Amino acid sequence: MKSDSIVIIPTYNEKENIRAIIAAVLAQSEHQFDVLIVDDNSPDGTGAIVESIIAEQPERVHILKRAGKQGLGTAYIAGFKWALERDYEYIIEMDADFSHPVDKLPELQRTCADGNADVAVGSRYISGVNVVNWPMGRMLMSYYASAYVRLITGMKVKDATAGYVCYRREVLQSIDLDAIEFKGYAFQIEMKFTAHRMGFTIKEVPIVFVNRVLGTSKMNSSIFFEALWGVIKLRWDSIFNKKRFQRRIPSGQPAGAAGQAT
Repeated sequence: MKSDSIVIIPTYNEKENIRAIIAAVLAQSEHQFDVLIVDDNSPDGTGAIVESIIAEQPERVHILKRAGKQGLGTAYIAGFKWALERDYEYIIEMDADFSHPVDKLPELQRTCADGNADVAVGSRYISGVNVVNWPMGRMLMSYYASAYVRLITGMKVKDATAGYVCYRREVLQSIDLDAIEFKGYAFQIEMKFTAHRMGFTIKEVPIVFVNRVLGTSKMNSSIFFEALWGVIKLRWDSIFNKKRFQRRIPSGQPAGAAGQAT
């Protein structure tokens, strides 16, 4: 039976984690979640492992194959479009490496489903600093990056670079996904800032983030600097290119129902 909620997990060389993370998502008892893996032609055989799982769970596990490594942001955009085409109401993004606690999935979904938020963010910083096994330098970089985002954009989200997020369908329908520019850290900021500027409600749900044990991190300095300059561009566009933050009218919604947030 198809769920109303899907978890999108982008992968590139995640054979150590992929079977276990899918099993953990499917095992959630409080709410049923389907899974979409967006795989960038992983040379380690991640895609083949997913296909073997699909043979056992064809209604709940799906794969979107891409020709090669194209960036985290474009993977999520492809996944968002796939989910919207299949009428999912709650669309969640998360990592494959267990850094995001799977048992928080029901709370993220419920936060949106109960009408408390349009976007629910699994936040490392809403209740202090809840990060385990990260090098101090990386933790400080992440924490102060979010502080920098708040300073430049005026958005009050404590964990602006978080990659554990639940969106209500209407949010992703309202955003011009083809206009999203950034691929790494800045992608996460751009999505939240765009939703914020459109007037959607963002709520943070506290999580404990645990650094990956298996596999290799995809973080690098170029992704960080993309975010550094990307935030300035987002703020500039919010002042001088307000059309970028106008809501699109979702299919089937009466004209005039979606407008620009003030």
